[in-house]
Amino acid sequence: MGILALVIFVVILILWSVKLKRNLGEAALIGFLAILLLGGKDAVNLFVQGITFASTFSVLYAAIAFVFMAYVIDKLGIVDKLLGILNSLVGRLPGAPAFMDAIGSSALGTLSGGDSGNTAATGSITGPWMIKNKWNKEIAATVMVGNGGMASVLPPTTSMFIVLGFAPVAAAVSVGEYYIALFIAGAYQFIHRAVMITFFVKKQNIKAFPSESLEPLSVSLKKGWSSIFIYLGAIIPLMLTIGPLSDSLINNPSIGEEAIDSIDIVVWIPTLMIAIAFLLGKKALPNSSQEFMEFIQKSIPRFTVIGALIFFAVAASEVLTKLGLSDNIAQFIDALNSPAWLTLLLLGIGITIIAGPLTSTGTLTAVGLVSYEILVASGFSPLIAAVAVITFASTSAQMPPASGSIYIASGIVGAKPEKTFGMLILYYAVPVVIIGWLIGMGILPIWGG
Repeated sequence: MGILALVIFVVILILWSVKLKRNLGEAALIGFLAILLLGGKDAVNLFVQGITFASTFSVLYAAIAFVFMAYVIDKLGIVDKLLGILNSLVGRLPGAPAFMDAIGSSALGTLSGGDSGNTAATGSITGPWMIKNKWNKEIAATVMVGNGGMASVLPPTTSMFIVLGFAPVAAAVSVGEYYIALFIAGAYQFIHRAVMITFFVKKQNIKAFPSESLEPLSVSLKKGWSSIFIYLGAIIPLMLTIGPLSDSLINNPSIGEEAIDSIDIVVWIPTLMIAIAFLLGKKALPNSSQEFMEFIQKSIPRFTVIGALIFFAVAASEVLTKLGLSDNIAQFIDALNSPAWLTLLLLGIGITIIAGPLTSTGTLTAVGLVSYEILVASGFSPLIAAVAVITFASTSAQMPPASGSIYIASGIVGAKPEKTFGMLILYYAVPVVIIGWLIGMGILPIWGG
């Protein structure tokens, strides 16, 4: 019954969002209501359990809070200051605009969490700069899309919150260890992006910009050094809950383990980041209460869809668990009897194909839970399974033809989107699948895995 419910949920998600062109929040709601019917006389009880689980899960707050934070740092000018510093840091390298795009997409992707938004925010600055640096338009767009996909894998990210929202994952993987593991997995992808940029720079014989055309680091730091403090919102909760400082606080009789365990970093990271953003950008804040209310209201459309998507995805995951999905998957794996390495590879390819018409968040909502269950049933640790699933789903930005990032990047630099398709699959999607497979097999180590 669990597998049947999952199939129904996935089909509804794809049809509603791809065929009917409706948003994923609506699709998750319809899918959630549809699978309740399989519970028969227990449908009402399953509805209550699903809604209760989603309503009390901190991930929902975190996902909405991060979207709001991305809105705040954009409107208050913090993003521009961060990009200015990055420009000064890498501007003297051959292919500097592309390296800045990779670094900027990684740094800002942890704040935006969305492929398309990440590609647009960073690419709007680096794209024209790459053309000025004599990059081929289609290659420039390809690099921008590939870099934009970093938003799906580097924590904190919306994808992370969706996976943590699955009941089996929440029970087996702690937020702290998952955060660090995803950061390491993201570092592997960043290395891949740097290698690709180097390859394209040599292929096109790209030269560095003259030093006099760039703003010195001392100048950009003087203008925007305070923007760096936005990351304290993530660093402080992590230091308090993981590592030597955490151990010291736990061993302190006046604090103790119970107090440290009560710190939910999923709640505190976005909360602190929003607070710091308001402090950093206080001069750009509205002056009157009416203007401030308008400022807040304009942010609401940004998180209505993602909020609904995550809420009903989390509720649906609880219902799927109650319908016996875990047991069904275990039985399926036993019957299939394929080696773990092949199961992981086929799963990675399958997720990547599904990611084509869907976003990374949509892909994880549709097949994230079952993919995790398959990997765990095949003998992979819960942490490794949770990291591998996100890594595979992060190919969504690079999978033509439905990726919004492709058309955003192409529009910025004036490229023909169809000419980027082959390069995106060959140079980005396939290597990311390989990275996910290597992580799963333990060849690329993950802390705690």
